[in-house]
Amino acid sequence: MSSPETTPHEQTADACPVIASLEQIGSKWRLAVLHELLDGEQRFNELKRSTGANARTLSRVLDDLGEMDFVERRLEEDAPIATYYSLTAKGESLEPVFGEIECWAGSWLDEDDLEE
Repeated sequence: MSSPETTPHEQTADACPVIASLEQIGSKWRLAVLHELLDGEQRFNELKRSTGANARTLSRVLDDLGEMDFVERRLEEDAPIATYYSLTAKGESLEPVFGEIECWAGSWLDEDDLEE
């Protein structure tokens, strides 16, 4: 039985793994970057082009995902200097999650929803 101060619907992120997970990966840009990197390592400008994020947003998102161990950064110092990003094992483990989301979208979203 719940106490008068809380109801079952007032769960915090600590009490619900779905909410806690979405707090880590749930922003539009984080999801876009993670999804793009499922195809393999990419340079910053490739990610910028494929996600549509501006440079400042993409840089912030990549830093955040790196700090949370979803993405790793590799610097190639030969001329020209290039920075590559790829998924860590933690990031790669999201592949089935994206597969399920795509399956759900195919069943429940119409073409107008998919074009947004």
